[in-house]
Amino acid sequence: MSDTKPHAKHFPIKKTPMLPKGTFSGRTALVTGGGTGLGKGMALMLGTLGASVAIMGRRQNVLEKTAAELASQSGSKILACSGDVRDPSAVKAAVDKIEKELGLPTLIVNNAAGNFISPTERLSPNAVKTIIDIVLGGTVNITMDIAKRLIAAQKSASFLSITTTYCYRGSGFVVPSASAKAGVENMMRSLASEWGRYGIRLNCLSPGPIWAEDSGAWGRLDPTGKFKKLALDKLPIGRCGDPHEIANLATYILSDYASFMTGETVLLDGGELCYGAGEFNFLTHVTNEQWDQMEKMIRDTNKKSKK
Repeated sequence: MSDTKPHAKHFPIKKTPMLPKGTFSGRTALVTGGGTGLGKGMALMLGTLGASVAIMGRRQNVLEKTAAELASQSGSKILACSGDVRDPSAVKAAVDKIEKELGLPTLIVNNAAGNFISPTERLSPNAVKTIIDIVLGGTVNITMDIAKRLIAAQKSASFLSITTTYCYRGSGFVVPSASAKAGVENMMRSLASEWGRYGIRLNCLSPGPIWAEDSGAWGRLDPTGKFKKLALDKLPIGRCGDPHEIANLATYILSDYASFMTGETVLLDGGELCYGAGEFNFLTHVTNEQWDQMEKMIRDTNKKSKK
């Protein structure tokens, strides 16, 4: 019998909301990058739990389609709000619209991102700048614009930034993203210390490989289709994550159930980071038969060394 196959069946995916119905009733949420993928999943969960939700992105047609779909599924008001997070004036216009139509957001998810794989020496200065401007600059623009309004209005709020597991040790071939996401995490920690006095919490959620059918990220990061298989080989639980799992954890961190949490980064990666850190963790792919052979070889070696 082989021990090499991870038992994904032992780790079922729960797709129902973890939090009570109405948790966010009367609240306004903003999810950047909310038209597809993880952002769409988080927006749906926020709406299902009672929040009015603005989804922000650059493609108005995608946003409008998603907004109609989410409104139908959640029963909440979903606002499609186009804008480029890199542009402070576009961010201001978008937040003005949200505040007018839904109210000032007090649940903010910085999810907009840009990334692609490439040897770093092949990147142009503009390519590096683009990723950093979206990930770090966009998070700065959204966070600063809304926080200034919140402080002036004396309203408490919860910010959540979606980062990545390679913030911890870095990763080749995604250097601009790794650098920018690490900057986001440090910014959230720094602001948590400074803005706690205003009733503003700031945290990060760091996902491992999450499979979302409509996400463009997999196409940019896995153009050959081989990355998903390689990722599975490094996941002890034997499967990729699901957007519903991200959405449930994200809504918990945003909610008052986590009101004592700030300045933290929470990993949800199926054990990927700890698996990659262990020098001998690859031995999970060794079968029982191979262990028997190696045990015999070790014993034979010990016998020879005693002669």
